Amino acid sequence: MSNPFETAPASRGRAERVHPATTHLIVLPGGGYASHAPHEAEPAVAWLSTLGLSASVFRYPLHVRHPEPLLALRAEIRRRREQGADRIGVIGFSAGGHLAGLAALAPGDDPRESVQFAVLGYAITSMETESYRPARLILLGEDAPPDLRRRTSLDALVTTASPPFFLWHTAEDIYVPPEHTYRLASALAAHEVPHTVHVFAHGPHSLGLAQGAGDATTWTKFAESWIAEQVRIRIHADGPKAD
Repeated sequence: MSNPFETAPASRGRAERVHPATTHLIVLPGGGYASHAPHEAEPAVAWLSTLGLSASVFRYPLHVRHPEPLLALRAEIRRRREQGADRIGVIGFSAGGHLAGLAALAPGDDPRESVQFAVLGYAITSMETESYRPARLILLGEDAPPDLRRRTSLDALVTTASPPFFLWHTAEDIYVPPEHTYRLASALAAHEVPHTVHVFAHGPHSLGLAQGAGDATTWTKFAESWIAEQVRIRIHADGPKAD
């Protein structure tokens, strides 16, 4: 498969190309808000680097209550913008996917903290379900009121202004059931937010890049093409214009 990030040849006075230097992807490993899974960290950055993309791992605070992880991630987003990134993408796995989704969807007042696209792998999306309770207890506490659980559920935060999402999961995930991805996808569809969803028949939780995991291993190829769409810029005779 050709690299979707390669510059296309100029044609009729215009060229289609990507500018990876102006887009930075922040990788958020999973671990139930109790740890950072190593295989969901640097290996993901290495994969993105092979595509010519700027990427880094962000190890957010653990064993702390909301909104501390989100505030820390927003500070990291601001820092990356100060270093020259004009577009920020987030890639999160499991609990890291939940935090990535919060950064993309939770209301905020500072445009420097905005997220332009998000890739979530087997993410915790709802704090209103009882699945993967340990992460909810760490983030929200034992007696979290219903309104707090709602305000930290990604499906409840989607609006028509939300950025595009790429979601993937496996149907056999017993720790974070695919219901989490279905809930978020349904909300994105209801608000007409661009999104892509892949739910693979087989595979356990915490696959990371899913190398050697059957059909699930193809998620990175699908994601490569999707990410390319998010960062592509069409150069016209009258200057840059986003697709």
